[in-house]
Amino acid sequence: MSGTSSRMLKLLSLLQSRRDWPGQVLAERLDVTARTVRRDVDRLRGLGYSIAAVKGPDGGYRLAPGSELPPLLFDDEQAVAIAVALQSAPSSGVDLDDAAARALTTVKQVMPSRLRHRIEGIRFTDAGASARVDPAVLQAVSTAAGSRRILRFDYGEDESHPPRRVEPHSVVARRGRWYLIAWDLDQNGWRIYRLDKMTPKTPAGAAFVPRPIPSGDAGTFLAARLKGSDDGDRWAFYGELLVELPASAIAPWLGDGELEQVSDTACRVRVGSWSWAGLIAWAMRFDAPFAVLGPEAFTASVPGFAARLGAARQPDATSQAARP
Repeated sequence: MSGTSSRMLKLLSLLQSRRDWPGQVLAERLDVTARTVRRDVDRLRGLGYSIAAVKGPDGGYRLAPGSELPPLLFDDEQAVAIAVALQSAPSSGVDLDDAAARALTTVKQVMPSRLRHRIEGIRFTDAGASARVDPAVLQAVSTAAGSRRILRFDYGEDESHPPRRVEPHSVVARRGRWYLIAWDLDQNGWRIYRLDKMTPKTPAGAAFVPRPIPSGDAGTFLAARLKGSDDGDRWAFYGELLVELPASAIAPWLGDGELEQVSDTACRVRVGSWSWAGLIAWAMRFDAPFAVLGPEAFTASVPGFAARLGAARQPDATSQAARP
């Protein structure tokens, strides 16, 4: 890349990183004169970038939105990041696979050969998300949340249910699924909705004043509710167990739990779940001996689970015949 082109790319990157740049500061960052900065700004304007001159004691420049899409300039790291992001589009949970593939092809066509070879060397299989969201649904819901307007939508396959009416607060992506955190006007409470089950009604409704969300932010609120908690990103139940397995056999299933290896063949673990039954189920997945260490409520629940498991055996023929 020539010196002028490299400098212009760096200038564009600086202009994109903050709102206003004094001309002299740009010159110092680029190690050139203020006159050279003015010439490079004019070259970028000639390529279609809308760069406004900022008035004031120091003068300066501001990158503004343009009416047309100018040529896009990326450094090597940005180009690699774009290629990886486009290839991993299936796991985003948004139904953009074809558009992402076409965009990646377009980007690769205009890359220098040395960079194109790097991109083509990054190949992997993306299994994708289990639930896919229509991009139009994502746009409609996000727009309603951003503009603070009441959203109406059908939810799921139950067409007999009247449309939901909510005050949308935030759209949150988590592990390939997309959720709307909203105040439900009919149920008078905070609710979580999956975008892949939503069919928004248009146009959006009246404006509303946003309410403070529990837990402070949408991400924490979603994480808490998915763990059955109302007071933060934590499980409703925690227990400690001694599992007769080495750490290497337990770690892949530990999640956000804690593990301490106490011998070559046993580990002490602290894990969370929705219930004491969920903790027992977590331990039994290993098909290995284990002991419940606490807390007391967890220990006290074990005999009841043992009785239920004993009663779950296949009934004999006499018992089946006695049933109506």
